[in-house]
Amino acid sequence: MVRELHVRAKVQPGGKIEIESPELTEGEDVDVTIAPASEEPTPKKRSIADIMAEAPENMRPSAWQIISQAPGHLLFKSAEEVDDYIREERASWDR
Repeated sequence: MVRELHVRAKVQPGGKIEIESPELTEGEDVDVTIAPASEEPTPKKRSIADIMAEAPENMRPSAWQIISQAPGHLLFKSAEEVDDYIREERASWDR
C-alpha cells in the first residue's frame, strides 16, 4: 500500500481531474486533497542532523547551546531549587 502519493494533474473541462498511477490499488479507498500547483516545488523537510552536517565546523552550535534553547530548560533557576525538588521527590517515595 502506498503511504503517500504526490501527483500533478491538469484540470480538464468541467473541472474534472483524472489521476492514474500503477501504485494505486483498484477498489482501495483513498483521501484526495487538491491544492493549486505552486511554481516552486515544496522544499524537502530536513532534519537537524542534515542541517548540522552542512554547516561549517566553526558555525555549528555547541551541545550546550542546543540544550539551552530546548523547551523547559528554565524549569529551575538555581542549583538549590534542583536540590529541593529532588529532596521532595525522594521524600514522596517513602509515603
